[in-house]
Amino acid sequence: MRAVDVILKKRDGGLLGRDEIQFFVTGVTAGTWPDYQASALLMAILLRGMTIEETAWLTDAMVHSGGRVDLSDLPGLKVDKHSTGGVGDKTSLVLAPLAAACGVMIPMMSGRGLGHTGGTLDKLEAIPGFRVNLSLDEMKAALAHVGCVLIAQTRQVAPADKTLYALRDVTGTIESIPLITASIMSKKIAEGIDALVLDVKTGSGAFMKTETDSRRLAESLVSIGNASGVKTEAIMTRMDAPLGRAVGNALEVIECIEVLKGGGPPDVADLSVELAARMLVLGRVADDLTDGQTQIRDAIASGAGLDRFRRIIEQQGGDPRVVDDYSRFPAALQRHVLRAPRAGFLTRLDAELIGRASVGLGAGRDRVDDPIDPSVGIMMMAKPGDHLRAGDPVLDLRYRHRPRLETAMELATRAIVIGDQRPAAEPLIVGDVH
Repeated sequence: MRAVDVILKKRDGGLLGRDEIQFFVTGVTAGTWPDYQASALLMAILLRGMTIEETAWLTDAMVHSGGRVDLSDLPGLKVDKHSTGGVGDKTSLVLAPLAAACGVMIPMMSGRGLGHTGGTLDKLEAIPGFRVNLSLDEMKAALAHVGCVLIAQTRQVAPADKTLYALRDVTGTIESIPLITASIMSKKIAEGIDALVLDVKTGSGAFMKTETDSRRLAESLVSIGNASGVKTEAIMTRMDAPLGRAVGNALEVIECIEVLKGGGPPDVADLSVELAARMLVLGRVADDLTDGQTQIRDAIASGAGLDRFRRIIEQQGGDPRVVDDYSRFPAALQRHVLRAPRAGFLTRLDAELIGRASVGLGAGRDRVDDPIDPSVGIMMMAKPGDHLRAGDPVLDLRYRHRPRLETAMELATRAIVIGDQRPAAEPLIVGDVH
């Protein structure tokens, strides 16, 4: 079998067989497929698509490019959550300790932010000392001790994905539903979980801009997960405006702690409760969604979720005192406030532009190896639907370097749209897929 024949077959719209897909993944993992040929096939897949069967074979081959974590010696069902990425999307740091406090074991392997979207690992590393690169033995020890672990993908888990994702990032092949599905689900299946809740974003700040495309992605992810023995369900949520009021790593962790204390922005709290409740149902510690929501809200009210977050931080080498003393977080002391140029209603706060402005400040990365500044970011002083007077604060930019501020200001200014009519309120959750 030759790589070029596989490329030509998909280029011309043919269906790849299981052996051809395995040949590709094995070659990528071993390095016998050079980058230029792997990139050519990725582009052919982007343009020609894949059937659900081809996608399942690709996912399975990527799972078996490494080992599948065995967590069977730990009690109970293991449940994870994954988001397809957004701006201010910080729910993992809220729902993981809450679900663990309610009795579900949470082995959560997360990713880093890329482009305008934030990453859970970057947020966690804003906590002084927090370690995300744990070995599998350390991962299991953390699960046994605190019922939750928040870590980076280990080398043993779906190594083919790391190579393929790096190629997709630089070859314009990110926005392919089969490739996104195989990337996400290979890692989740390989991490040894029993069930998975997905948050598929839709809107200007998401990879999927339309509800139609978001539903197609959700259906693909759920289908592959369930076929692989991982009970999977998804909700679709809006990402036209940032979630919550904080964008930037330390700022977002503080916002999560506020939610665990019973405060914080309602949209972050409500979405975290919804996702965590679904995890409880899949983990068989809640009878139904209503029971799950009650348990999660009780864990907030009692402080059990906050206490579990302290224990998670300590278990992974971080400073648990940050929960009560925010001065221990890195902080950018320079601030610039963008104000409303006229009176009216804030009709739009474009999530993608806010995310790109945050990257401009140094809170995110355009390339995988770009450094991150955990201290910088943007606070939303107003949300869509708010009435503003001329001069009212809209965005508070926290920065370290003036040139970065100037880059961010241009993007952030374009993100703000003020009109004469209050925009219609739209639900955060737009649908679900089982």
